[in-house]
Amino acid sequence: MNINETFKRIISSIILLPIVIFSIIKGSYFFNSLIFLCFLISSYEWLKMNNNFFYKIFGIFFLIVSFYLIFKLRNEFDNQYFYLLFITLICVSTDIGGYIFGRYFKGPKLTKISPKKTYSGVAGSFLLSLLSTYFFFKFSPVQTLSSFKIEIFIFVLLISSISQIGDIVVSYFKRKSKIKDTGNILPGHGGILDRIDGMLFAFPSSYIILINWNFI
Repeated sequence: MNINETFKRIISSIILLPIVIFSIIKGSYFFNSLIFLCFLISSYEWLKMNNNFFYKIFGIFFLIVSFYLIFKLRNEFDNQYFYLLFITLICVSTDIGGYIFGRYFKGPKLTKISPKKTYSGVAGSFLLSLLSTYFFFKFSPVQTLSSFKIEIFIFVLLISSISQIGDIVVSYFKRKSKIKDTGNILPGHGGILDRIDGMLFAFPSSYIILINWNFI
């Protein structure tokens, strides 16, 4: 990725993150509108990307389930938006850590499916997600989130791993379709599906874990 693309990526992130955080915290109409819009665009990008009828149907079904569980993750728990912010932080840190470490440390490739993925990027993803969530817990105003326990450590590594796997899965379908990005709506990032691919796997997984494993 050249300097111009990196600059576009940074600017897009600076604009997008406050909007996302505001919508998560405010909830209600703001959050519902955001995830509905993301669902519509992601569905369009997925249908446009795939020619295989089975892939189209399976992908839309997966998107419906994923966004539904994202909605429940935001609204079902006592602390509401703190959980969704927590998972979002893991996913964003995973992406940034992988990008920075992979770009500057390079090293052996992780898989041919996603040529830009490296082992150093994986390490960076884990490291930054752990560091960022540690400080999230340390300074959180929610009393139950005040301690970074071993269960949280394991949870962060697990969700970071799932987010990275989700990224690779979508990369596989992009590779099959012989495209670089699912769209061009986000300068420096590509499409909405490019931006949230890992989250679409991480959020539903987090919801399932959190309702069955009471560790927070």
